[in-house]
Amino acid sequence: MTVRSTRLMSVLACVALALGGCAASGAEPASVIRTGGDRVEAAVLRDGNAWTVTYRLNEDAPVWAFQRSALLRVGRTPWRPAWWSVQTPGVILDRQGRYDVLRTVDGSPVPRDVRIVMHPREGDLEADYDPALMFSDGTVALYSGQFDVIPLASVEEARALPLDTNGLDLPGGPARVRWRDRAGPVLFKGERIAEPVEVDADTYVLFGQAEVRSGSGVTTVIDPGLPTWLGQELAGFTPRVMGYYAERLGPSAGGVPTLMVSWTGPTERLSSMGGSVLPGLISMNFEGEGVLDPDAVALSRARWFIGHEAAHFWLGSNGLRYEFARDAWITEGGADLMAVRAISAIDPTYDARAELQREVDDCVTFATGKPVATAGERGDNRAYYACGAVWAMAFEAAKGTRDGGDWFDVIAEFQRGEGRDGVLSREEWLSALTRTARDPSLRLDIERMLDQGVGDPGAVIGRLFQRTGVAHRVEGGKVVLG
Repeated sequence: MTVRSTRLMSVLACVALALGGCAASGAEPASVIRTGGDRVEAAVLRDGNAWTVTYRLNEDAPVWAFQRSALLRVGRTPWRPAWWSVQTPGVILDRQGRYDVLRTVDGSPVPRDVRIVMHPREGDLEADYDPALMFSDGTVALYSGQFDVIPLASVEEARALPLDTNGLDLPGGPARVRWRDRAGPVLFKGERIAEPVEVDADTYVLFGQAEVRSGSGVTTVIDPGLPTWLGQELAGFTPRVMGYYAERLGPSAGGVPTLMVSWTGPTERLSSMGGSVLPGLISMNFEGEGVLDPDAVALSRARWFIGHEAAHFWLGSNGLRYEFARDAWITEGGADLMAVRAISAIDPTYDARAELQREVDDCVTFATGKPVATAGERGDNRAYYACGAVWAMAFEAAKGTRDGGDWFDVIAEFQRGEGRDGVLSREEWLSALTRTARDPSLRLDIERMLDQGVGDPGAVIGRLFQRTGVAHRVEGGKVVLG
């Protein structure tokens, strides 16, 4: 998500036409972030248990919006107002529209220097990177993108910002962030560095002395509290599944990836796996008593989860990316199907049909009467995964009927063709489906599910499967995979 420098009012006009840190003691001198006036400067500092971020803003504006302002998945509430405390007099941090903002009590420009005390904690966000990964030994990893801010002329402009700003020419640009831990060097993009500074780093920065291990094509940072079997599975299965992807699709972009795994603890009546992929980095978090022991269900889910996240090195942030956030079904659903096919190739006992049936069932649940393209606005992000996987299954079947290829062959063709620029748009995906299947009605049905919503998604999915050759039957109106 890249921003440029134009004023927001002209941006909103275009949208309308288209309809489309100092120490807690204050001892850190402000000069540590006065390295230039071309960008917003932010200094992040950990001093023992105290965390601060000190901003040096680069222009006078009454409102600064945080570009990454996703809600917490549980409760759908903003996290910053509860987790960050502004220390600069007269400055407020609150929610305006879809964005967290810094603003002044009287509407005057926000002071150029703003100091905030942070309280990092676990928190799963909707369709965005968690602000912090918390390790059981006190190590903490912070997501770099959470500090980018946008200057705005008013609260009304903040309220008018759309959820999806991809493709919009917004004011400002990514902040230049400095990272410092008084206890010693931080881990930044696989290296221990005393005080890294970077613009748009797009990574997690690790504060603490967690052990870093290298080998088998993956550098790992694994929480020492993680259940032993999970650590062994991650160390053994991740290189295997990534090796399979590389065999089918060529090497992933960048050098040796880092796998960063945190453990929240054995929370009762919970079995949780979360994660994301950034350039050169897979982050994962596990929580709950349900993953303490390696039963068959937990093992199957862990392998699928590893397969999905690793797939994003080829279809996602490190490989082919979607154009707009509403097109996340392209990468999320596609990565789901990649994971199923890869695990099936590695482990013949894997029940692929059960996993794919869950995709079908969830797509029906989350797409009934609601457009899939706007699922993010509703917090129904599971629709992107499930329906994206269903449509990928139809594409794969059409490919198989045409020339015997599979889903990896489809992705390889995207790599050579439509996705050569690194972006795979909705138009490119749907046009390729039409060329492969020689049936334009497939596209029309998917577009109806995307843009209008349908009353009976199961019926639409059944027709898609029938025309492309996905083995299935209909029982009591439900699509059951064969």
